[in-house]
Amino acid sequence: MLNIDEARKEKGISIVDIADYLCVRSQTVSDKLKGKYPFTFQEAMLVQEKFFPEYELKYLFTPAGDTA
Repeated sequence: MLNIDEARKEKGISIVDIADYLCVRSQTVSDKLKGKYPFTFQEAMLVQEKFFPEYELKYLFTPAGDTA
C-alpha cells in the first residue's frame, strides 16, 4: 500500500473520486493503489495537485512505512 492510500482515507477521498478525475475505472485506481500497476507520472502529478497539494509527490507514492 502506498502513502497516498492512507492520505486518501484520512481526507475522505474515495477511489471513485480519483478514478473519475483521471477518467479511468475505479478498479484501475484500486489496482494501482495496491501496487499491481504503477501510476504514470502524469497521473501522479494530476492526483497530487488536485487532491493532495499539501503532500510531497515522493511521499505520496512511496510504500507506506518506508521513509522517503
